[in-house]
Amino acid sequence: MSFSANPLALSVPEPAFESWLRDTGYLEVLDQKTSDLSAAVASSDSSAATTSFHPAGIHTGVFISLLSRIWTLISLLTINPFAKLTAGDISGETPAWTSGFIGFYDSYSFPSSTDQARMRVHENFKRYAKNYFSLFVLFFACSLYQMPLALFGLISCMALWDVFRCYGNRWGLDEYPVLNQTLFISMQLGTVIFLMYFKVQMALICAVGVTYAVTILHASFRKLSPAKPPSRGRSK
Repeated sequence: MSFSANPLALSVPEPAFESWLRDTGYLEVLDQKTSDLSAAVASSDSSAATTSFHPAGIHTGVFISLLSRIWTLISLLTINPFAKLTAGDISGETPAWTSGFIGFYDSYSFPSSTDQARMRVHENFKRYAKNYFSLFVLFFACSLYQMPLALFGLISCMALWDVFRCYGNRWGLDEYPVLNQTLFISMQLGTVIFLMYFKVQMALICAVGVTYAVTILHASFRKLSPAKPPSRGRSK
């Protein structure tokens, strides 16, 4: 017996539904939907391989799955996390480090595709931009601690600029714009040479590299959670 289609039933095409989820900000639903679909496909492939047991087929499936995961990891290097970052994301409140940024054991999963990894990186970087910046400051401080010469050079440059500002105001350099601009440019060039001599750029490169690696891995493996937790009803 066949059922006739109900003209009053709401039927939304799959691409239109995904587009609506993206436009309305329900990316966590789309992320969970993609993960569930990938898990269902992997489960069906595993059951099919178990039903028709063949060593060559199993090895081929494992190789393809491993190659897909490696390609997903390589594709993370091509993602620009700053692509969708706005000034409002930086000026907002810092998410909680425990429940928001780190999450729980079930808050992470391997991205099933490059598109899901890119979506996670862009959205998580928008949400946790201030957390990532704090990590950069921490890693930069640790790098300077491991390189005392670079720390001395950075503190010396800050002291020189403070002396230049104080004596510039005392000598009234604002009344001589040409001389003030010449001294300012000379101080900038001297600062660059001074910092390079004390290898401050090495500490900066180390901090940027470690922060970038942590940011990309965390943002791609971190599942998207609702931007605002649902309000709980009042207990009676």
